[in-house]
Parts: sequence; C-alpha cells; structure tokens
Amino acid sequence: MVDQPYRAGHACAGHLVTSVNDRVREEFHRQLPRFGHGTIAVALSGGKDSAVALALTHEYFGRRPTVRVVALSVDEGIAGYRSATLRAARQLTERLGVEHEVVRAERDLGTTTDRAALELPSTIPCSFCGVWRRQLLNRAARAAGADALVLGFNLDDLAQTVLMNLVRGDLDRLVRMAPHRERQPGLVRRIAPLALVPEREVYLYARLRGLPFDHGECPHAARASRNLFREVVWQLEEALPGTRQSLLRTHDRLVDRWLRGVPTGAPTTCRSCGEPAASDLCRACEYLRVAGGVAVPAGAP
Repeated sequence: MVDQPYRAGHACAGHLVTSVNDRVREEFHRQLPRFGHGTIAVALSGGKDSAVALALTHEYFGRRPTVRVVALSVDEGIAGYRSATLRAARQLTERLGVEHEVVRAERDLGTTTDRAALELPSTIPCSFCGVWRRQLLNRAARAAGADALVLGFNLDDLAQTVLMNLVRGDLDRLVRMAPHRERQPGLVRRIAPLALVPEREVYLYARLRGLPFDHGECPHAARASRNLFREVVWQLEEALPGTRQSLLRTHDRLVDRWLRGVPTGAPTTCRSCGEPAASDLCRACEYLRVAGGVAVPAGAP
C-alpha cells in the first residue's frame, strides 16, 4: 500500500499505476489539447522522472500514426554520473522503439560541466549547467521539428520552483516556468505531464512498470540552492499534506488573476547565439565567455 496523505487515503500497487496513468492523461489533455499531428520531443536524462515521462508519452501518442515521438538526452560531461544515465536512457528507448538523440556539450559548446566547475570555482555548477542544458534541449527540439518538449518535472519539482520564484520575487520566471500555456518566441513549448504526481509515486511507478533508469545523484548537486527549498517543501508537506498542490494552485491563480497579459517570452535575442535572452547576451553565453567555451552560432541546428 502507498500512503497518500494529501488524498487522505492509500493506494495498492494496481491502483497507483492506474492513478498515475489517469493523472498524466488528464495533464496531456489540459496542457496539449487536441494534438493529433506533429512531433513531440521528450527530455530524457535517464532518471526515473524522464523515464516515466517518456514511457507514458509513448503510450499516449503511440496509437496516433501522425504523431512522432523522439527522445533527447544531454551529455553535459559529468564524469562518473552521466554515462550511467545515458546507458539507462538507451535501454529504455530501445525497448520502446523510440528515436533517441544525444546532444553533447563538449561538441556544441566547447566545454563541459566538469571543466567549467574548475574554471568557475565560486559559481554553483547547477547554475551554468542548467542554463546550458535548457538551451541545448531547446535547440535539439527545434531542430527535430518538435511542437512541444515534454519535461519530467513532477509535483515536488514544480512546487519547489514556485516557492523559489516567490521567495526571490522573480515574477518573470514565475510566469515563464513550465508547463507553458502559450508559445514563447524562440522556445519550443514545454509541458509537464507529471505535474500532479509526487516524486515518491513516480519512483514507485517506474519500479512497478520495470522501467530502466539510473538513480544516481550528480556529484555537483550538493551545492544546488534547490536543496534548501526541497527540504522546506518536504517539511511543509509533512505538517500540512497538500502543500505541494496548494503551491501549484497559487501559481495558477497568480498568473490567471494578476499576471495575465504580462509578456511571457524573453524580450530580446542574444547577439552571440541568437537564442531568446533577457539582455544583449544570454546567460548561456555569459557563462561560456568566462568558462572558455564557444557561443553557438545563431541559426545553428
């Protein structure tokens, strides 16, 4: 039995699988309504969340011959970690018969996360790694002709992100965070079908379905500021079940009532790489400039 305090109940293994399937199906209907023709890209890291996201995306759209599903993985160059997750990702895509492309930071950016961590010792690696990964995924999805990019963000991830943006007073990021309600210039629309599934249930679902995934932790993760918000959300959820869902509802209401009409896209494009940017030079290129990498040429695939 799986304890579900936020629902004031429990679920057996069979009901958990059915419940996750139903919630993900509802989110596909809500976030990507009436999609019947085109390409769906799935960000596949090789961890539990992206494995479940790919498996359910494949099942949801697999019966539609007019929809193509392609998995995209990013090799940031993290020794002792990324090779194992890419191996799990390859096993899953081969099992499902899904196209799989690996984008490598070494090739496309001229540097790696490990190398940049040495070049920028005072900077938390997750800062530049996350920015580069998002840019590489967006460019790969755009090159694949994707109409949407599926992310493996679960309920915990999104609740933490909402809290982080609220604490920082960052309304721009609060509006722009996935799942996207509308297309943003230069960005492939990002959706999060696992939005209502807690992390623990995603893990159990992956185990129950026998999906291959790697459960290792990035060696740079210990320095991430998200760790603090993860702990806070967990403590709140333990004391007040349903806190995670409340944070998501808060986000939706803020956007619907007070932030409607606020521009959601980046106001300009980067003069170096041509990607969406908040200033003359995007964050990805700012980090590359000091880390010894190379800016991606505008219009490159």
